[in-house]
Amino acid sequence: MWSVVKSVLAAFFGVQKDVQRREDFEKGHPVAFIVVGILMALVLVVLVAVLAVTVAR
Repeated sequence: MWSVVKSVLAAFFGVQKDVQRREDFEKGHPVAFIVVGILMALVLVVLVAVLAVTVAR
């Protein structure tokens, strides 16, 4: 599971190596990447919202 999280984080920042990306597509399960990606996107949105509310005070 940590490899999926690591791969999704690298993809979010656009720094994933081509070798790792190919390995993810060959060996990984798409559902795991989709679920982790959606969860990380939600966490990012919540963090930005909390930061915006904190700065606005």
